[in-house]
Amino acid sequence: MVSEDRPEDPEQFARDAVYRLLTVRARSRAELMGSLSRKGVEEEVAEAVVGKFVDAGLVDDAAFADSWVRQRHEYQGLGRKALAAELRNKGVDEEAASAALAQVASEDEAERARELVRRKLRGMTTVDSTTRTRRLVAMLARKGYSEGMAFRVVREELDASGSDGQLPEEADW
Repeated sequence: MVSEDRPEDPEQFARDAVYRLLTVRARSRAELMGSLSRKGVEEEVAEAVVGKFVDAGLVDDAAFADSWVRQRHEYQGLGRKALAAELRNKGVDEEAASAALAQVASEDEAERARELVRRKLRGMTTVDSTTRTRRLVAMLARKGYSEGMAFRVVREELDASGSDGQLPEEADW
């Protein structure tokens, strides 16, 4: 007996599932394969269906990675390290990920980090200098910015804001 939500044709079921997934947002090939696997679609059927979407240009890991990096950097403020980890989790190959990450220039990454620090700094008027610095550096680290960039940006923004720009010794952390 066939389930009501599952047609007799497994290829049609897989195709419909891929259409639904792509309607929500662009997906990587690996994401689609994983989703179809979780839905119980056989690997050969999933490969054939996803392959047709790739051939039609509806699934393109390089374009997906470019879009993902641009959006997550701009709207979430993520640094290159976090973006690289997300692309790995999405199953994007190293070559496509590297090409997408190359669009985030060091200057753009530093400027985005400055914006994040400025925004966070506004609400930290009652916090002592050491705590403020730790929180700001930790926030940037969680967003995937390198330690060196995080310390540099925080120091520059604290100096520019007139706050105590002294960074605590690393041993104090």
